[in-house]
Amino acid sequence: MEFVLLGFTDIPQYQWFLFGIFLVIYVIILLGNGIIILITRVDATLQTPMYFFLGNFSFLEICYVSVTLPRMLMDLWTQRGTISFFTCATQMCFFLILGATECFLLAVMAYDRCVAICDPLHYPLLMRPQVCVGLVVASWISGAPVQIGQTCQIFSLPFCGSNTINHFFCDIPPLLKLACGDIFVNEMVVYIFGILFVTVPFLLILGFYIRIISTILKLPANTGRTKAFSTCSSHITVVLLFYGSATVTYLKPKSDEHEGLDKLLSLFYTILTPMFNPIIYSLRNKDVRKAMRKFLP
Repeated sequence: MEFVLLGFTDIPQYQWFLFGIFLVIYVIILLGNGIIILITRVDATLQTPMYFFLGNFSFLEICYVSVTLPRMLMDLWTQRGTISFFTCATQMCFFLILGATECFLLAVMAYDRCVAICDPLHYPLLMRPQVCVGLVVASWISGAPVQIGQTCQIFSLPFCGSNTINHFFCDIPPLLKLACGDIFVNEMVVYIFGILFVTVPFLLILGFYIRIISTILKLPANTGRTKAFSTCSSHITVVLLFYGSATVTYLKPKSDEHEGLDKLLSLFYTILTPMFNPIIYSLRNKDVRKAMRKFLP
């Protein structure tokens, strides 16, 4: 009927300290990404496909972190980690859907930069508003049916042993450890979907940036190279942070010895990356900094 999320109960002396830290992080995420959404909507100089995708990405990050962090804050506050079977399944489903959306949207943002740098003459045609909206909608909905099916598959397994999840939210790897019987097929499905939703978009991003770099290196002026690299550096940083931690967590061999490391890596792609995104984009993007100065004293 219910599970118990252990969270960070292995360090009970730091529960209130962690509550304060994660609460501050959540506020930073809401404010930072909220400001980016606002300025990309109202600033006339940012009405381009690049910032349209950035605004959608910031909205996605708010949704993504809100699936796990408020629940974790409540567990730290109440010192109770009980979560119902249905609530756990719902949390996992939304987490997987939004995670898949982030993978696809990062690939779309890389494609946008590839077209802008490698084919600038056709950029207005290839990235016209209808296409941009279509790419965003496809990113949001394409992973939903598969992730709903994967959630149903995981929660149809028999859980006849312990109901204690050694994690701070309902994720696939710690839940599979609680399942009874042969779960080989389920583990293979997790790896296949991991390759489909993590590896494939990452390879697309890698291909786009290989083409971008080869195009930039052909530019005659050093100033042109610097400007082209600067428009891509923020996106590359976010991709490395998100994909690095997520890939290790979902595609590495599972072991009880690395449960602490798994939780640490999960903190990176569920909480820290959404917090760093506004900082990375505002510090490394002149247009965003200029727009922020108009709205902030």
